[in-house]
Amino acid sequence: MSVVGFDVGNQSCYIAVARGGGIETVANEFSDRCTPSFVSLGDKQRLIGTSGKNQMISNLKNTISQFKRFIGRKFSDPAVQKEIPHLPYKVVELPNDSIGIQVQYLGKQEVFSPEQVMAMLFTRLKTTAEIALKTKVTDCVISVPSYYTDRQRRCMLDASATAGLNCLRLMNDTTAVSLAYGIYKQDLPTDKPRNVVFVDIGHSSLQVCITAFLKGQLKVLSTAVEPNLGGRDFDYVLVEHFAQEFKTKYKIDVHSSIKAKIKLGAECEKLKKLMSANTSEIPINIECFMEDKDVHGRMKRAQFEELAADLLKLVEAPLRSALAQSGLKNEEIDSVEIVGGSTRIPAIKDIIKNVFGKELMTTMNADEAVARGCALQCAMLSPTFRVREFSVNDITPYPIVLTWKSQCEEDIGEMELFAANHSFPLSKMLTFYRREPFELEAHYGRDVHLPIKDGFIGKYSVKNVVPTADGDVSKVKVKIRMDVHGIFNVAGASLVEKVKEAEPEAMETAPVEGEKKDAPDAPAPDAPAPDANATNDATTNNTEDQQQQPMDTEENKAENKEENEKKADAPKNKKKKQVVKNIDLPIEAVVPSLTKTEMNLAVEMENKMIMQDRLEKDKSDAKNSVEEYVYEMRDKVYSLYEKFIEEQDRDKFVLLLDDAESWIYEEGEDQSIKVYQDKLASLKKIGDPIVKRFMESTARPAAFEALGKSIQQIRKVLGQIEQKDEKYDHLAEEDVKKVVKMTKEKEDWFNKKCNEQAKVPDTKDPVVLAVSILAEKQQLENTCLPILNKPKPTKKPEPPPKEEDKKTEDAGAKKDGETVENAEKMDDEAPQEQNKPQDMDVD
Repeated sequence: MSVVGFDVGNQSCYIAVARGGGIETVANEFSDRCTPSFVSLGDKQRLIGTSGKNQMISNLKNTISQFKRFIGRKFSDPAVQKEIPHLPYKVVELPNDSIGIQVQYLGKQEVFSPEQVMAMLFTRLKTTAEIALKTKVTDCVISVPSYYTDRQRRCMLDASATAGLNCLRLMNDTTAVSLAYGIYKQDLPTDKPRNVVFVDIGHSSLQVCITAFLKGQLKVLSTAVEPNLGGRDFDYVLVEHFAQEFKTKYKIDVHSSIKAKIKLGAECEKLKKLMSANTSEIPINIECFMEDKDVHGRMKRAQFEELAADLLKLVEAPLRSALAQSGLKNEEIDSVEIVGGSTRIPAIKDIIKNVFGKELMTTMNADEAVARGCALQCAMLSPTFRVREFSVNDITPYPIVLTWKSQCEEDIGEMELFAANHSFPLSKMLTFYRREPFELEAHYGRDVHLPIKDGFIGKYSVKNVVPTADGDVSKVKVKIRMDVHGIFNVAGASLVEKVKEAEPEAMETAPVEGEKKDAPDAPAPDAPAPDANATNDATTNNTEDQQQQPMDTEENKAENKEENEKKADAPKNKKKKQVVKNIDLPIEAVVPSLTKTEMNLAVEMENKMIMQDRLEKDKSDAKNSVEEYVYEMRDKVYSLYEKFIEEQDRDKFVLLLDDAESWIYEEGEDQSIKVYQDKLASLKKIGDPIVKRFMESTARPAAFEALGKSIQQIRKVLGQIEQKDEKYDHLAEEDVKKVVKMTKEKEDWFNKKCNEQAKVPDTKDPVVLAVSILAEKQQLENTCLPILNKPKPTKKPEPPPKEEDKKTEDAGAKKDGETVENAEKMDDEAPQEQNKPQDMDVD
């Protein structure tokens, strides 16, 4: 199981994985740990990430960026309309006020939704993670801004599912940073919490959260955001300044050319970073900017801060809002941690420091902290990794309200289910009294400032609700859940039905005094209330039964005896007991996410584009192989391979290589993989023998030397055998003859091939290959060495005398006048003589 965390930003992405006992950020195919959030669609394939960003100028109108700002939004949203003029590609309106991005792909005009483009980016991130882990990636945790609404979160899940990812959790950026900070702390308190402020200012938004840490847990106390303030807004200030300066100084209008504006934006971003580290005046120079003009400019940090004064004023409000929501004072804040690229701006640091009255801490990686926190959360959810126990309690930033129509359909019922800063995941059980199906609608509070235009969450229809058997209202329990992603759901509904069942005779007991009558429940007021006991009905009923059971006293025994006698005389009628049954009800949900059919179509389309990318990559690799072979061989036939080819053959081969090069850039520019493979095969048909002769000229002498050495060693041993060396006197004569014969054959073969090869020029194919020489050597050694290395046999020691023989020997010894003492002495010495040859008998 893969453990991957994706930090998907508006400008760039980071991938963190769990391996080697820790968390590390992986690099992409360009050896860069930062993958730009760019998707470029061309006539042949998609280019995503770094390669997509490189297409910004050459394929301007089909290169998509800043698309994260469109996730889950409507086309008429003011934020969308404000964004469109800054984009080089075309944004169109689709049915239901949704957003479409119009581009040219594979020679056709296509319209993709922001969620589809996000899925393309996820596909690239998934591939990068798979290359790093060398395994298939499915499970992951994805970061989202803390201000994302229910609709936006659902769209992110749809995008990840389209890319074949199973998102275990959508995690707020600031919560991920909190986890990455707290899980490694060994000194967290157990009584009074440690309160830490996290400020994350990225490319397009500012997020603040205050988190309380205790040993083994974190709890987010409050969050505040400014969704329209980030590093790009400071870039826009510089772009506008230099656009006016260049218009006055060079008489050029930057806004008239989108390419010029993109160039200026990239240079202004570099200038901003340099000014963050330097107080001196920094130059900006762009060659061939517009109308073949070179432009120059200069700026100091003080001037930049003056230009961005309005933006800097926006920083303070969310900081103070988060502090106020948490209910803490500055004295209760233990630390302030800053992450995100834009927190490197000195003026922003000063504002944060002034608000909280604390020195800012930069103990975390400003760019990779979110991805690392997501990977840690994924490891905690994964059964394959063992992570330190650490609970994460997050909060939802906006209040959620549930509305419904009353039974008379004149009044609208309303209830706030989750207040602002309410923790999640969490479930609640609501009870309704209805005679017929009804609808529930969830939306955000009306007086809440949302980052999107529409606060609608979903509409849920509870079906198959019918009156009771008595025609009265039915009790319906509805389970509401805020899941781990921060998404609202109606998890289920059930009809509570009371039925009377005949109780088995063996189970009959004395009636309990004060037992409730089987009367239908009186209708409650129409407005539902959270049913705190709904999930614990069984436990509550069992407790009540135990309390109502009469005690087993003498008086009760007498009463029970009388009652039993009456029952014996009376007819045995079975009692009926009231039983509560819960009948599951179907729910039809209308939520702003893809239906199953739409998801299948999106997945199918994404897979087709993946196959097209793979096909184009294979074709590009085949073409590059031909081009690489042409360049390599044309250079080496005049250097390394020069003496292994005839001059006239070399000239012909070089001519073929030149023709192949021209073909690649002309009619071979766009051919099938088979055509490239055939072209390469035709060139290798001539070039491979040359390469083979070169390789053999290097390997063959070493192989001949190895064979000759083996023959000499075996000849040396045969000479010792001829001299009757006792070391080899155990070898059989037939085996020795076999060695002599094999050695003679290989020696003759060796001399013959050496002489033949010496007569062959380097420009001709060799008489014998190095692999054949080594095979002869192996055959010689496999035949001869086992014979020559055969060990000498050793004589087996004589077995110890049997008991009968020993008694006979003892009797003979006594007969000859030996004492028992001498016999024992002989027995002691006997083991020492066992390994020696018995040349004589000992009495």
